[in-house]
Amino acid sequence: MRNRDTVLTALAVDLICVVVFSAIGRRSHAEGLSVAGIAETAWPFLAGAVAGWVLARGWRRPTALAPTGLAVWVATIVVGMLLRRATSQGTAVSFIVVASLMTALLLLGWRALALLAGRRSVR
Repeated sequence: MRNRDTVLTALAVDLICVVVFSAIGRRSHAEGLSVAGIAETAWPFLAGAVAGWVLARGWRRPTALAPTGLAVWVATIVVGMLLRRATSQGTAVSFIVVASLMTALLLLGWRALALLAGRRSVR
């Protein structure tokens, strides 16, 4: 297992990215930015992100784009949309596309930046 602090930080960053995605979505649709409202939007995607961590065994390579980042991203979308559908929340095709792009940017983006920063510090 990697350094516990690295694992916990990476997991926290992923969960924060999902909450940020949810808050941005609520804001762009003029929905309230209350804690309860954000939690209602975020919970299916948070469950998906945690499922991705488990499936990829994210604690082994928490900052890796692959397999961890890709697994977390795909699970966030797939599980999140399935849970939204099961609870009668919206799953329009346009929403799936936008959610996929935004979560990819956030969940894979921070890992790409960490990879670049790590390479620069080695030089």
